[in-house]
Amino acid sequence: MSHIVVGGGLAGAECALALARAGLAVTLFEMRPARTTPAHQTDLLAELVCSNSLRSDEPVTAVGLLKEEMAALGSEVMRAARATSVPAGKALAVDRELFAREITRAVSEHPLIHVLRCEIESLDDPALVGAKAVAVCAGPLASDSLAKSLAANIGGEGLYFYDAIAPIVDAASIDMEHAFWGSRWRPEDDDYLNCPLSEEEYKALVAALLAAEKVPCRDFEKAVHFEGCLPVEEMAERGEMTLAFGPLKPVGLVDPRTGKRPFAVVQLRAENRERTAFNLVGFQTKLKYPEQDRVFRLIPALAKAEFLRFGSIHRNTFVDAPRVLTDDLELRARPGTFLAGQITGVEGYLESAACGLWLGMVLAAREAGRTLARPPRETALGALLGHLKSEAKGFQPSNVNFGLMPELSGRVKKKQRKETYAARAREAFVAWLGAR
Repeated sequence: MSHIVVGGGLAGAECALALARAGLAVTLFEMRPARTTPAHQTDLLAELVCSNSLRSDEPVTAVGLLKEEMAALGSEVMRAARATSVPAGKALAVDRELFAREITRAVSEHPLIHVLRCEIESLDDPALVGAKAVAVCAGPLASDSLAKSLAANIGGEGLYFYDAIAPIVDAASIDMEHAFWGSRWRPEDDDYLNCPLSEEEYKALVAALLAAEKVPCRDFEKAVHFEGCLPVEEMAERGEMTLAFGPLKPVGLVDPRTGKRPFAVVQLRAENRERTAFNLVGFQTKLKYPEQDRVFRLIPALAKAEFLRFGSIHRNTFVDAPRVLTDDLELRARPGTFLAGQITGVEGYLESAACGLWLGMVLAAREAGRTLARPPRETALGALLGHLKSEAKGFQPSNVNFGLMPELSGRVKKKQRKETYAARAREAFVAWLGAR
């Protein structure tokens, strides 16, 4: 008998490796390549289907703290991310393919992990019978059949939101006469390729976004987007200057051609170490492919761009975690079956991986006859897990953030709040780690 992990994404890989590090046999089921999804491009495990950025690497941010805590707990995602990183200013971004290959190698070569490339269509699938525990880490793109089985077990249709993917362009097709290197917050860095827009060019782009044809929702679905990853055209609908104060803000950037700050700037971030491909930062979209080809060429630097991948739209499925999951991420309605990753209601690459890592540790502790205490909510991981216990009228996915942590005690100056949260989190994490 072994532990079974369903899904080879970030959460599934971390969960399987955590179990294997504890000396436990694991069978990991991954449906690709026999059956793929609208977002995946390869059959590699832990493929990053949206951005290649793991967000801020600053030690005074909540996601920066989560990285530290995951690394301290033996996270393979963090090890692979550091090994395959690409320049991205204050963010940690990775070479998308190298990263996935690193995770695939780590999982596939571990002697205690057996990878089976076939689909689990139901929680009642015969392949799951006899497992010590089943960890469903199928992610937000779980197959329709598995999602229906899950919904049937929790007594509802499930919740969902739409997530959009940004386009990627060939570096050789970018007009460098209309682009320059630089970083908003570190003028000395050249981690981003900036495409400046005049006021006239910016307003023309916004108008085109508003008029462009979009991929419609299916008749029985209502489009509900996660606020942290809105399609660029939806941001444009919120006001003509929304993009200029959002992903296209020109703060900290000076166009060397004019010596002045542009009216707006579209930033491109390298997809790989060779800088042969770039994604349009903040340009996740649900525009139809021909419309993307037309509209995004209005950016002068991309007038002759070759798109290696257009943006796309897909449904992300998640459960009402406070209602259907126990503290150990076990389905209340189906003991022995656990969930991890975005399907639980955490949002983001790192958060999904952290959730999978935690579930692997919980299951390993159970096997050893121990109970693993959750990290306190003052820590990044504890705050993230705490979100899954916070009942709300309309439970929504969340990234890790300081707002999930208990309020600071006493009066703290605004400029010192992040540092204070971070210092308190580190102290709490070290104490918890030492008491495990």
